Amino acid sequence: MTFANDWAGAVGDVWADEWQRTDRGFGAMTPYLDAAILAAAPEQGRAIDIGCGAGGTSITLARARPGLKVTGIDLSSTLVDTARSRASGCDNLSFRVADATANPDLEGTADLLVSRHGVMFFDDPVAGMAALRRLVVPGGALVFSCFDSVTRNRFAADPMAAATGREPQPATEYTPGPFGFAYPDFVTATLTAAGWGALRHEAVAFDYRVGAGDDPIADAVSFFTRIGPSAPLLRAATPKERPAMLARLTDVVARHLHDGVVDFPAAAWLWSARAA
Repeated sequence: MTFANDWAGAVGDVWADEWQRTDRGFGAMTPYLDAAILAAAPEQGRAIDIGCGAGGTSITLARARPGLKVTGIDLSSTLVDTARSRASGCDNLSFRVADATANPDLEGTADLLVSRHGVMFFDDPVAGMAALRRLVVPGGALVFSCFDSVTRNRFAADPMAAATGREPQPATEYTPGPFGFAYPDFVTATLTAAGWGALRHEAVAFDYRVGAGDDPIADAVSFFTRIGPSAPLLRAATPKERPAMLARLTDVVARHLHDGVVDFPAAAWLWSARAA
């Protein structure tokens, strides 16, 4: 699984290289998250984007709320460089390389925290969410998205099954990584213990696009060798194992080709909360 510190190194570098394809993957979910963020966003004050990645969520918020100071924070310097390169013309937007849970100068400065799938990587989720709560003013808002179970996200489950020959099983306890916040009861308990209240969550089913262009199947296979739970399995495969794994992955991808694109079923949660 991916841990928080992984983003400061190779994982962040890969996502910076692949930001256009990762943004495309989240494209069908993004309007739901953006709408939830804008519903909570004040006209003025400060917002912080936790795990801002290549900056898409930060940029959308900054452009929609020109009177709001928006700060995107990420552990990856390469992702922050990418975000800065995309943010021209947003005078109310800045980015910094930092751990949002370990910056005392940010405490009590934000009216709103937002995150697109960036809060599921804490070693101690209660401590992590409590540290985020300290960033906001009393009554400050939190809006974030996270994946549902791996079995409901076939863009992850099917390539993993192709690589290993086994259907991945949902974790029975919290593990830092993309599916760490899959279960609402656990997230509710975590947020409550961390000092958040007024909790709300909404399920969002969407198509995760992994292949398009002149050869969408090849595009999708290439994507899966770079991004997602199957990527490290393919990298670790021996020269003897890899051709068969890629053949199985290609077959899986081909089954999801429709109308010139490769889409896999995906499921996420949208959460909102207030500092209690």
